Amino acid sequence: MFDTHTHAWGPATDDHPWVNGPILDLVDAFDVHTVYTADRLLADMDRNGIDEAVVVGYPICDWTDNWYTREVVAESDRLSGIVMLDPFAEDAPAHLRQCLETDGVLGFRLGAACPYDRMWETFDPDATWLRESLQETAFWDAAVETDAVVQLLCDHSQLDQALEVVEAYPELTYLFDHFAHAGPETPIESGTFAQFADLATYDNVAVKVSEIPHMSDAAFPYTDMHDHVRWFLDAFGRDRVVWGSDFPNVSDVATYPESYNWLRQVDSLSKKDRQWITGRAFRRHVGLG
Repeated sequence: MFDTHTHAWGPATDDHPWVNGPILDLVDAFDVHTVYTADRLLADMDRNGIDEAVVVGYPICDWTDNWYTREVVAESDRLSGIVMLDPFAEDAPAHLRQCLETDGVLGFRLGAACPYDRMWETFDPDATWLRESLQETAFWDAAVETDAVVQLLCDHSQLDQALEVVEAYPELTYLFDHFAHAGPETPIESGTFAQFADLATYDNVAVKVSEIPHMSDAAFPYTDMHDHVRWFLDAFGRDRVVWGSDFPNVSDVATYPESYNWLRQVDSLSKKDRQWITGRAFRRHVGLG
């Protein structure tokens, strides 16, 4: 099994202080150690039969401070990494190239659902900076040059902006997180969520069925989100739908086993479907074999 969405972070230090107040408040509610290191993540993976994982940068420090993600993925052949980058920064192209030089770093994440002036502190579905980032051609050219995976956290109402990015740089590989913040009440056959159908026409786009304990209004096995999963499978096929736990970010409401065992309860999902969703699809999509 390959968990495509986990988090880990190191202790606060003088060089890497914890500065994100809202994230610190969240961590206090997690059912894990306050300093959830990669060693703790790997131990949890071993207890749950998870072979490999992606560590997505966790902005408990300055949100573009990727020191810990880069360090742990370079040290472990079981961990890959996704870093956080600011496409508008003057040194953005150089920062991107530097991060991608680290063995195990696959690409970068853009938090389009966050207001730019409060990045990774809160969400605003009206934010438009993802579209505006297309003006930063040197950054996007560096992404193409390094063959970086582009991971997007956007609201479903922002999928039109995401489509513009994919249309502008169709040679890149894309991953969409967390159902694009669609909840059980979000219509799937019409409206903003249905824009995923346009994205599905691009073979280089995959979607994550991740953070489902937070997206759902129900208890395990989160049946009010199963229609969304089935819609993704119909639109993208099992080779472009990937599972991610978002552990320990979901540990305030779910255990690690609950974050993957819900897949067994989705009607019409075959054993082979689950094999693709929990490993094969991601490896194939990002070129890990």
